[in-house]
Amino acid sequence: MPLRAGPAIGPTIARMKVDRRDFLGAVGLAALRPQLDRGEWVDDVHSQLNRTRVAEIVTPRASDEVGAAIERAARAGRSVSICGGRHAMGAQQFGTDTTLVDIRSLDGVGRIDADRGIVEVGAGIQWPALIARLNEAQSRWAIAQKQTGADQMTIGGALGANIHGRGLTMKPFVGDVESFTLVDAQGRTRTCSRRQEPEIFALAIGGYGLFGVITSVTLRLVPRRKLERVVELAATDELADRVEKRIAAGFLYGDLQFAIDPASDDFLRKGVFSCYRPVADDTPVTESTKELSGEDWGRLLRLAHHDRTRAFQEYSAYYLATNGQVYWSDTHQLSYYLDGYHAALDGGGATRGTEMITEVYVPRPRLEAFFVEMRKAFRSNGAPIVYGTIRFIEKDDETFLPWARERYACMVVNLHVPHTEDGLARSGDAFRTLIDLALGQGGSYYLTYHRHARREQVLAAYPQLPDFLAAKRRLDPDERFQSDWYRHYKKMLA
Repeated sequence: MPLRAGPAIGPTIARMKVDRRDFLGAVGLAALRPQLDRGEWVDDVHSQLNRTRVAEIVTPRASDEVGAAIERAARAGRSVSICGGRHAMGAQQFGTDTTLVDIRSLDGVGRIDADRGIVEVGAGIQWPALIARLNEAQSRWAIAQKQTGADQMTIGGALGANIHGRGLTMKPFVGDVESFTLVDAQGRTRTCSRRQEPEIFALAIGGYGLFGVITSVTLRLVPRRKLERVVELAATDELADRVEKRIAAGFLYGDLQFAIDPASDDFLRKGVFSCYRPVADDTPVTESTKELSGEDWGRLLRLAHHDRTRAFQEYSAYYLATNGQVYWSDTHQLSYYLDGYHAALDGGGATRGTEMITEVYVPRPRLEAFFVEMRKAFRSNGAPIVYGTIRFIEKDDETFLPWARERYACMVVNLHVPHTEDGLARSGDAFRTLIDLALGQGGSYYLTYHRHARREQVLAAYPQLPDFLAAKRRLDPDERFQSDWYRHYKKMLA
């Protein structure tokens, strides 16, 4: 019985034997058609600052269709870029004049190994669909972590950026990957794991799509559990110690959203500290959880742009009111994302704006020293922070290009960016300031979100990047897989 991509799966999934082509959703090579032969403009969803003209877009539904797309691009003398949910902001998903492979139709879910807690999924499946289909099939196993802030992101994209969530004791996404299949520059399908093709395994996780098209990922699942949310206000200067106490007490997830108004005494000093601890299996899940509606999110976003103290007050009041609510460990990670919200904020004015994210890391004992310096810098530079959170990550000792080089505290910062020459320049300065502050505390930053870093900053945070690019050229000598992200760093480090 073939497993089709897309529709909900039945309860017999654990007993199915799945052919890989059926698993990936094969419907014949007729599906492999460019959407626009003369090119098409694409952009990222969130920052909308990566408008790129690609030669064509193809939407394969099976690995042999991926291989056909690569061969077709080679015959045309074109490179290949790869996209999924299109939330990435660093231009790693698009390449000017490339064949763009959109993986979202590779969305099947294979057999769940109920003994080992693993499942093979199409790389194009997005988090809500994966969670729903796992729960339809069984109730024992669940995902460990996902990105927060938005849900419509693919598992292949999560692998390519080596993402993380809000786990208190988790590695980046590499820790959740058992293996994956990849179609390389010659159109060959390779299975990569810690034992089979280990070099490509280490390079492609956090490799930004430069080593091939990921077609499926075998995920390590975790037991699905009920969690109680515990919420309180906390100071950033005591956060590192409090997190260690939460971990010792058995809490699994948590983060802190900090105050963002530079005119307030609370700025970067105070935050909403939310953590989640396991409760007994017979604890009832809260049926009528207090949730923010789309209208609520819209109001908070307006306040975050125009009245940041009130935004923090309302956000704090909401989260404190959810203290004690009980959730499932997988669905509590889902987020609400208000598509196109900035159009309403701009109000049809001449100056457009959006938010751009950056993420910087410091060793946990240096967290407060970092915030002392960040407080000074952002009170003087006027860069408008719309949202900020602190999360925690364990060291990545498996990938070639790790961003989590040690046990870090992670600062996720959303800056408002006016789409003007001056606004873009000021935002770039603010992002470089954050990187300098993190490096000054022995930390690093995430390559995923932007390309504002100076050459010396890049090499200080990623000294192995030249070797990474050399490995890419050795394994892909024709440089079949390219993106504007790759071209930027290739030129920078030439």
